Amino acid sequence: MSVYLDHAATTPIFDVALDAMQIALRKVGNPSSLHTEGRSTRKDVEDAREIIAKAVGCLPSEVIFTGSGTEADNAAIKGLFWKSGKKVIVISSIEHHAVLDPARWLVEHEGAELIEIPVNKSGVIDLDFLKELISKRGSEIALISVMHSNNETGVIQPIGDVVKLAGDIPVHTDAVQSFTKAPLSYKELGLTSMALSGHKVGGPHGIGALILRRAYEIPALLHGGGQEREIRSGTLNAPSIVAFAAAVASHQYRAEEVEKLRERFETGLAASVPDAYINGVSADRLPGIVNVTFPGTQSDSLLLLMDSENVSCSTGAACSAGVHRPSHVLLAMGHTEITAQSSLRFSLGANSTEADVDFALSVLPTVIARGRAANQK
Repeated sequence: MSVYLDHAATTPIFDVALDAMQIALRKVGNPSSLHTEGRSTRKDVEDAREIIAKAVGCLPSEVIFTGSGTEADNAAIKGLFWKSGKKVIVISSIEHHAVLDPARWLVEHEGAELIEIPVNKSGVIDLDFLKELISKRGSEIALISVMHSNNETGVIQPIGDVVKLAGDIPVHTDAVQSFTKAPLSYKELGLTSMALSGHKVGGPHGIGALILRRAYEIPALLHGGGQEREIRSGTLNAPSIVAFAAAVASHQYRAEEVEKLRERFETGLAASVPDAYINGVSADRLPGIVNVTFPGTQSDSLLLLMDSENVSCSTGAACSAGVHRPSHVLLAMGHTEITAQSSLRFSLGANSTEADVDFALSVLPTVIARGRAANQK
C-alpha cells in the first residue's frame, strides 16, 4: 500500500480537470487571435475566468492568470511596492517564500524596509503589533501581506481584521492553501490582491491567478503582448486555465469529510505517540493539515523513514543548497532550532481515505522509535 499525505505540497490532478485539459490541448487557436479558432479558445478562457471569479467572490475582470501562485505573489508584492512610492513593506513572520523572498529582494535591490508581524505560539499574527505599527508609521507603508492560511501548520489568519486596520494601505494575501478548502471571499475581505494556484486544488501545475482590484493597475513583471490587463504579458495557457477552472467547479473537496479524517489521525496519533504534539492545534486551522513535533527526532530522517514505509509526507522546512534548515514558521511560533527540526507535516486531500490514515498511524510508532534511536547515535 502506498499512502500520499502531502496534499499541501501538491494535489493529484482531478480526472475532470485532466479530461478538460486533454480536450483543450487538441484545440488550435491563440486566444488573442481574431479568427474563429482564436475566438473559440478565448471563450474557453473567459468561461474559466468566470468560474474562478465566482468561486473566490470577485469580478471576472479582477482575475489575472499567471504561471503559478509564486508568480502571482511576486507580481503583487513588487507591483504594489513600485506603485506606492513608499518604502516600508509589512508581512507576517510565517509567510511562504513566494512572499518572503520578493520582499527581501526589494530590500536588497530597491531600498525597501521590511517589517515582520510576529505570531503567538499558536501561529496567529499579533494584531496589536500591527495596529501600533500602523498608528506610528502608516503613512510610510507601501503594502501589507499576510497569508490567508499557513502552508506548514494550516493556521488561518484574521485577514478581515488586517484589512480593517490597514485602512487605505493595500493588503495582499497568499490564499494558495485556503482556496476551495476554507471560506474565502475576496470581496467580503476587502482585499487589494490575492494569489491562487491550480495544482493545490486538483488542477495542473504551471497555472495560477492573481486577483487584483478592478481598475487598480500595477507595474508589470512581464512585458510583451499586453495580455491580462497589460500586467501579465504572454500567450495564455488555455489548456491549463480550463483545467484549473474544471477542478474548482467540480467541488470535489469536502471540508467536513477531510476534517473528520484529520481528527481520526490526531486521535490515533495521541494514542500511538503520546509525547508528540500538534503545532497550532488551538487555532482555527484548515481541515487537512497536521503539523506534528516528535521530540527526540530529526525531521529529515523521519521523512525518509516514512517514505520507506510507503507514506509520503513533508518536513515543511526549507532546503537550500542541500543544507537542511529549521522551519522559519515554527521558529516564529517559539520553537527552538532543535524542535523545529523534529516536525513533520501530514496533509490530507479530496481523495484521502480512512485506510490512508490508519496505515500511516500503523507505521508511525516504529518510524518514531527508529528515528529516536538514530538521533541518539
